[in-house]
Parts: sequence; C-alpha cells; structure tokens
Amino acid sequence: MTAETAERMEDAIVRAAETTVAQVRQARANISEVIFGQQPVIDQALVTVLSGGHALLVGLPGLAKTKLVETMGVVLGLDARRVQFTPDLMPSDILGSEVLEESAGGRRAFRFLKGPVFAQLLMADEINRASPRTQSALLQAMQEYHVTVAGERHDLPKPFHVLATQNPLEQEGTYPLPEAQLDRFLMQVDVDYPDLEAERKILFDTTGAEESRPKQVLSGDDLQAAQRLVRRLPVGETVVDAILQLVRSARPDAAKGELANAIAWGPGPRASQALMLAVRARALLDGRLAPSIDDVVALAEPVLKHRMALSYGARADGLTVEATIASLVKPLR
Repeated sequence: MTAETAERMEDAIVRAAETTVAQVRQARANISEVIFGQQPVIDQALVTVLSGGHALLVGLPGLAKTKLVETMGVVLGLDARRVQFTPDLMPSDILGSEVLEESAGGRRAFRFLKGPVFAQLLMADEINRASPRTQSALLQAMQEYHVTVAGERHDLPKPFHVLATQNPLEQEGTYPLPEAQLDRFLMQVDVDYPDLEAERKILFDTTGAEESRPKQVLSGDDLQAAQRLVRRLPVGETVVDAILQLVRSARPDAAKGELANAIAWGPGPRASQALMLAVRARALLDGRLAPSIDDVVALAEPVLKHRMALSYGARADGLTVEATIASLVKPLR
C-alpha cells in the first residue's frame, strides 16, 4: 500500500466518522429527551450496541429499563420485540417451532414459525425468571447469530442485539444466569435511581396530557455502518497494554497482594475483546477518532463485574467486586 493510498483511506475513515458521530450523538440526544436522569445508562447501552454486543440491565422495577429498550428500538430504527421471561416459558416460545400443515391436495409438510428472537433488538425482560433450559435458548443466538431448530439452521436478522433486564433484589423463584451466559453480555449496566431534578421532569412529562415520544435517527443499515467504523478505529499500543494488564490482573493466578486469595475466578479473553470494542465505541460517541486509557478506566467496571467472582472469605470480609475492580484500575490512572 502506497502512502497516497493510505492517506486516502484515512481521509475516508475521518469523513465517515464525522457523519456517524453526528448521527450517534443525535440518537443519544433523542433518547435523553424520553429517558430522564439516566445518561450513564444511555451511554453504556449505546456503546454496547455500537460495539455489536449485548447488555444486561440490572436495576429495580420502575427505573425505565423497559422504556429505554423500546426507545432505543425506535431511535435506532430497529425491529424490536419483547419477551417476558417466566418460569413456564419454553425455548420454543423464544426460538419458534415447526408446525405440521396440510395443503389443499392433502400433502403434509412441516413449516417453521419464527419466534420473537428473530428481531434486531430483543428485550429479554427479567431473564433470570426463566428456567436454565429456556435461558440456554439464547446462548447460540447471542454468540453465533443463528439458531438451530429440528436440525435446521436459521440465521438471525442483522444487526442482532439482546438487552436483558434483571431485578437485583427479588431472587425468589429465579434462576441465576450461568457464567457462560453472563460472559456473552458485553456489559452489565447498573440502573440506579434518578436524581431530584430528573425525577421532577419525569413527574411532569409522564403525568401530563402529552408524553415525550422518541424520534427515529438511524436505520439498521446506518447502525451496521457505525459498527463497522468502530472496528476500523485505531487503538494505540498504550491502550492495548492497559486492556491486557487490567484483564489479566483480574484473574486468580495473576492477581497480586491481598487480591491473590480474594478472586475466585476472573475474566477470560472475551473480556479483552469486549473492552477493545467498547473503548472504540465510547470514543466515537464522544466525537474522538481514537480511544484513550480514560475509556478503559471508565468501562472497566461494566465490562468486568459480571465476569468475575470473589472467594467466600473475601465476601465475608466485606470486599465487593466493584471495590476489587477499582483497586485493579488504580495503576492505570
């Protein structure tokens, strides 16, 4: 590749980035006009989607988790569907099933009826309320972007994202997600209470004669173009080293000092991949064409916290995963 060709490619990336940045920031603004007081949550959800991944939204009821997913579906121009996970939900309720049909001539044949998983944005509401058998129906879809029913492969639409919700308090009648499924979520996004001013806005907006409605900014094709751009953004060696240092230091065999006996199990290479994509997406969302170590620090907790666990002794001493990650991040600051 000649220097002139490389320069033309770089100019093309810059022009595409400027257009995409404007669209993505407009999308963020439109979502913020409907979802009040949850800007960090909105940003992390957008970073997840721009990275081509899935997110686990953890928060109490009534904090607009469902509304956030519905709003994102409209603003991003995606075909969005919702599945309420319950203990009696079956895998076929998500994936679809084959039915036997008889033609006018008396000929019988099976026809596949697609389930709600065949959407561009799937909301898995209270995912931990379904049985492990039903939860596992999403494993193949989230990793390989196709499902297998009766031995036949069925490709999912593009783009495909799962935004699942989970209540952190009420655990009766729930089935904790297995580590293999948690690892398929690019981020765990914690949804907290809104501040006073945001809650004041919520009161007036949702109890008046007219409620704010989301407006479409992107289409599915635009989002895919943005995702391709995210993968083309350059990442400096210092940022790559910071990602590797952080993820590897969160593993039991590499942890140092007091953390050596505190970490029961840690993140695998998928965490490094998630951080590599997420820091690029966060930079793009902020209008930058390359990520920095600050992006690694900012995204360390949502990317790592559901991919590691502490030993019983550490938890008995009052140590938390959040505090552990904060100590691992300190050398990067």
